[in-house]
Amino acid sequence: MHDHNHSHFGDLATQTTKRLLLSLSLTAGFVLVEVIAGIFGNSLALLTDAAHNFTDVIALGLSWYALKIATKPANAGKTFGYHRVGILVALVNSTTLILIAFGIFYEAWHRFLAPPVVDSVILIGVGTLAFFINAGTAWLVKTGSEHDLNLRSTFLHLMGDVMSTLGAVIAGVIIYFTKWNWLDPFVSVLIGGFILWNAWSILQQSIHILLESTPENIDMQEMVKKIETMDGVRGVHDLHVWSINENLRMLSAHVVTDNIAIRDGLAIQQNINELLEQRYNIQHATLQIECENCGHGLLYCDFDERRHQHHIEV
Repeated sequence: MHDHNHSHFGDLATQTTKRLLLSLSLTAGFVLVEVIAGIFGNSLALLTDAAHNFTDVIALGLSWYALKIATKPANAGKTFGYHRVGILVALVNSTTLILIAFGIFYEAWHRFLAPPVVDSVILIGVGTLAFFINAGTAWLVKTGSEHDLNLRSTFLHLMGDVMSTLGAVIAGVIIYFTKWNWLDPFVSVLIGGFILWNAWSILQQSIHILLESTPENIDMQEMVKKIETMDGVRGVHDLHVWSINENLRMLSAHVVTDNIAIRDGLAIQQNINELLEQRYNIQHATLQIECENCGHGLLYCDFDERRHQHHIEV
């Protein structure tokens, strides 16, 4: 079963990396077109989109690398494997998105004060082409992004571009008929706000996982109650629940039982593992069986208290 799952993961990773490479090639080729058009058309909206597209090239490259290296097996130096690489990439991607958003706000403010003349024809033409390219690359990356923070951060990069180019086209059409050049920086501010909103969510989730926080949709009190009501369980302490990445959850705990035979303890472990996997999607649990009166009994391990006790005993 493990080999089958690993093979399935490897096949999915191969398919996804191919789509990422195709998206990267299309995006990189278009960056140059948008930069030239933005300069000649004097359009901040196009230059904004080109800058975002450039970060997309970096984001796609990092996501491709993360998926590639995540397939490597665990080893003595990386006993959990390389699954956290994707979270680091998501952290980098979301951080760059936030920096880009503030850069857009800064430049838009100066253009609000003195709106330059915008070549609306170039803005509309290049913006329309960019919209279809960005929508296509976003579609290529979307598969699997719902359950992978790394892919989702890259998908948001690309969706930011879709919104950017759509806004640029709309602004170009209005400017063509009204000569309201201030619409160009105004649309850029809206784009920046969209980027900032989504990037902040990815940044929070990345930090949450890297700090090994409890997955947000797990009710710890409910979990403890369900474990303690199982046959043979007298209590639970030293409980830890965390995530390696968005989909791989881990748990370790000390489970208190009566003074029972090893085979009976194994049956209790199996029942708890089934509960954790089916109800809480925790695929890997390390359970230490103890008889009553063992350990200090704290539900959540307090390392500072243990160090303090150790110093007193010494």
